[in-house]
Amino acid sequence: MELSIAEALFEATQVLRTAGVPESRRDAGSLLSHVIHKDRTFLISHAEEKLEPHTVHEFRDAVERRAAGEPLQYITGHQDFYGRAFRVTPDVLIPRPETELLVEAALGLMNRSRFCDVGTGSGCIAVTLLCERPDSQAVGLDVSPAALAIARENAGAQRVDQRIEFLVSDCFDALTENTARFDLIVSNPPYVAADVVAGLQREVKDHEPMVALTPGPDGLSIIRRLMIEAPQFLQKDGHLLLEIGFDQGEAVSELVSHSEFHLVEIRPDLQGIPRIVVLRKR
Repeated sequence: MELSIAEALFEATQVLRTAGVPESRRDAGSLLSHVIHKDRTFLISHAEEKLEPHTVHEFRDAVERRAAGEPLQYITGHQDFYGRAFRVTPDVLIPRPETELLVEAALGLMNRSRFCDVGTGSGCIAVTLLCERPDSQAVGLDVSPAALAIARENAGAQRVDQRIEFLVSDCFDALTENTARFDLIVSNPPYVAADVVAGLQREVKDHEPMVALTPGPDGLSIIRRLMIEAPQFLQKDGHLLLEIGFDQGEAVSELVSHSEFHLVEIRPDLQGIPRIVVLRKR
């Protein structure tokens, strides 16, 4: 069956809207752009152009996946982050705008830095920092070999793969105190409390890697571990930067008071929610 671009978009929008997908028109456009390898401007300027039957079939398959709750980014295979396109799969967390604030905070502390990204996932944080600071070197750690494969792919695509080493590691387990000292450690750790997971959007709870979302009951276990273990891998006056959950500011501040760190600041996100913790080694 032949459909025009306009007809295909109308049909897809209706399917997605019925399935409860927010911004259904936008997602329909993104999916069609992905399938036919054209941008949104092309969709508008060629609205009456007919699609080949095999293209219609492929598009409908993609729409059905989105209607069933699969994230758009996993269907298209990429997500933009800090002005760059990153490869994503269900093996990695989808980069979010809040995490760009972590990058901003890190950039303000970096010069010719050697840094470590704990729980690197897609590598979006480490790769972005290396792109923005060409004199820097990095180590990316993740417990998931599959996630590290994606991170390596992203590092290669951005041509920073010669300046980063990726290691399979549960937090810092793959490092030794004598061989690894960093000016900066950054992490967007799993911080969602276990009892909150059931209330997350279906796109998140049913599709994103659970190991990257929740560390257990109160959501703070990995953050605690980072605060305890990070000092031995930091240079004097080195910094630890963390992204935290929307309700964790007070609890994290209390953890800092019993740690080897000085709390520099907790930066809010665009909604005014405490989000980025900046710590300096005492």
